[in-house]
Amino acid sequence: FTAWSSRRLEGLELDYLFLDASMFKMHPGARAEPVLAAWGINTEGAPVFVALAAGGAESTDAWGDFLEELRARGLRPPLLVISDGAAGLINATEAALPRSLRQRCLIHRCRNLVAKVPAEAQTEIRDAYWASFDTEDLIAAGITPGPKLVAAVGHRIDAFADTYGRTYPAAVKCLLSDREQLTSYLRFPLEHHRRIRHSNFIERTFGETRRRVKVIGRLPGETSCLNLVWAVLDRASRGWRGMSMTPAGTRLLADLRHQLFDPPTPIRQPNINTKITGGETVGVVA
Repeated sequence: FTAWSSRRLEGLELDYLFLDASMFKMHPGARAEPVLAAWGINTEGAPVFVALAAGGAESTDAWGDFLEELRARGLRPPLLVISDGAAGLINATEAALPRSLRQRCLIHRCRNLVAKVPAEAQTEIRDAYWASFDTEDLIAAGITPGPKLVAAVGHRIDAFADTYGRTYPAAVKCLLSDREQLTSYLRFPLEHHRRIRHSNFIERTFGETRRRVKVIGRLPGETSCLNLVWAVLDRASRGWRGMSMTPAGTRLLADLRHQLFDPPTPIRQPNINTKITGGETVGVVA
């Protein structure tokens, strides 16, 4: 684990980076504390277990230190960062990876939404929410991944807000906050949408780890906790499914990489000042 957690990352190029944390009791007299994890999908479609560290708290500082260490070890920014809505995680991601797009987990947002309506309306709201992000008919109509698909789903989100805004204003407010980051995945290859629109890629493995340590009550310390969690995730990562890379999808990803990280240099406009000479006004190019 020590060698793995200090390895250089220059050779790793990710299309997708998933960030999440899970809580474990690792210090005497302390409440459960987060273990921060990063994993991703590289440009060949293969899954990669990237990093693991104790966080102390899911704060901006903790996540910021975690991401800055990855950058210091050579990790290049991914095209898309997928995470839940933890404020500290979002703030740290936007500071450390400002050019990467960000996708807010649709599953976590759905849970937030449903929690704000009465029990008898939860099924209706849940179904309407997921229908807003169902793109099968849009794709069949010829709308391809990109800005047009983002706009089409944006119209459906507006329709959801119009339908339920008066009855369930808290739920609609929850949906509309950070709404742009709910549709970032629609700019990416269609065959990847189901995997990159949520951050639950690793939650089952985290759950298994928690079940294993539940009988212990508290781990002997931070080092033993990290070693155990890493061992379980490292073994599990060998069975993680990758993503298919079609020629069209690869071209789309390459175009996005160019747009995000190699944008065209803006043409500098000449600075034209006005100068009066001999009673005539002329332009002076600076």
